[in-house]
Amino acid sequence: MLSKQFVLTGAFLAMLTGSAFAGPQFVDESGFAASGFDVVEYRNLKQVPVGQPQPQAVPGKQNIVADYNGAKWAFANEANRDLFSKDPAKYAPVFDGHCAYGVSVGGKVQANPHLWRIVDDKLYLNITRNVVGDWEEDITGNISKANSNWTGLEAKQQATGNAPEFDSSGAPVGQR
Repeated sequence: MLSKQFVLTGAFLAMLTGSAFAGPQFVDESGFAASGFDVVEYRNLKQVPVGQPQPQAVPGKQNIVADYNGAKWAFANEANRDLFSKDPAKYAPVFDGHCAYGVSVGGKVQANPHLWRIVDDKLYLNITRNVVGDWEEDITGNISKANSNWTGLEAKQQATGNAPEFDSSGAPVGQR
């Protein structure tokens, strides 16, 4: 039986770290985390200023994969897969790949991998362009709210349905 002090210490440490990995990674009908897009490649894309659309995510390849957080991840090349394998938490999107703004308002919904932003070396995804506008009105505040909400969302089911404006058939590429 766990001691009360041990449980409270663990909960406190989770709050301090703002753990974004409360449960298994979200996987859509592609069968891959991040809808089969290469999460390492975001670091090679030129991030644009707030208010402008980010470059499109880069699809991974069906035959270049790694496993992490209960999911299969696809990569554009072996070098990216190897970087991910050395430090997957650095590259995996926070909130297990759910929409960051959705988490900030208390829900778990699918994210669109093309709607991304790296903040403080962490990858955040959102669901629609309109939501990105709301997210960008107060990124720091929304991250704070999302971190506070995330622990309580672990046990909740994700809302059903696909991300509007996103077709998950674009990745990973290769034979299926």
